[in-house]
Amino acid sequence: MMSPTTTPIDDPVVAEAVEYAHKLLLLSEGSVNRSFDPFEDIDWENPDFDANTKPERWILPASADPIGRHPWYLALSDEQKIAVGKYRQANVAKVGLQFESILISGMVNHTFGLANGDPEFRYCTHEMSEELNHTQMFQEMVNRIGVDVPGMGPFVRQFRQVAVPIAVLFPNLFFMAVLAGEEPIDHIQKQVLRSGEEVHPIMRGVMAIHVAEEARHISFAHEFLKRHVPEQNQVSKLVLSIAMPIVMFILGRSIVTPPKAFFDEFQVPAKVRKELFYGAEDSKQAFSDYFVDVRALAQEIGLMNPIAKRVWKMFGIAGAASRYRSEPIRSGKAA
Repeated sequence: MMSPTTTPIDDPVVAEAVEYAHKLLLLSEGSVNRSFDPFEDIDWENPDFDANTKPERWILPASADPIGRHPWYLALSDEQKIAVGKYRQANVAKVGLQFESILISGMVNHTFGLANGDPEFRYCTHEMSEELNHTQMFQEMVNRIGVDVPGMGPFVRQFRQVAVPIAVLFPNLFFMAVLAGEEPIDHIQKQVLRSGEEVHPIMRGVMAIHVAEEARHISFAHEFLKRHVPEQNQVSKLVLSIAMPIVMFILGRSIVTPPKAFFDEFQVPAKVRKELFYGAEDSKQAFSDYFVDVRALAQEIGLMNPIAKRVWKMFGIAGAASRYRSEPIRSGKAA
């Protein structure tokens, strides 16, 4: 990361610290030079943005949502598809804002104990500012759609109680949890944007901002773990290697699976519910694909040992690793 005129640093520990600081500076400058305000950059008052204008645009895209391509959903009337689509998108937004609220609470406590001059402080405060904007943006989307969705289920909501102590005492575990929430949402939104399918402009506007800024947030979590996991002793690394797939599975499921209220509201048969998120091979593959970049990270930082590989497989999220971040998934695999 050094410029050609920079004097090489002989001490590898110092060199790594300088490189890490430089990467964080680039991310911080990106937040300054390329930032968004959801109340300026989304044309909420445009008549086309009304949630009931061309409501067929709320029909779930088959390319990025297992519900949208399931025979149960495809057999519904357009009116029913729209109702399901509105609920689904509103609840995903609600889960997103709840997750980011938890992230902010943990990250602000992480920065509280940082030493003067630590490059993580500036970057983290930029990220928290952006995440706070995202919570406003997601809540505005929910309000505009007009469906009273709960977001996270009651069990997962309790993670907010442990976010702060984990961030303070086990920051590597905390930033793994950050990736467990951010990677699935980012993956799904990129699929929608790349597909070219027509979606409601509220949704497209929110996704465009979120994807642009989440790229920095995910990059930081990756760089944080690359920097700090190798510093741990062998026992800590073993624990982290086993914890990583468990965290990805639990929090990833909480992000992508609708709450019980959704299935009750639309009288989704139990068989369909199981197929959508747990049973069907394409659904299991889609969920595993959300973590293709995380598996690559685990390999890079030495957390993909034989025991960890078994845990990844046990939870059904083993598979190929991406060659580069955000590599498009082709035929259910990282190409």
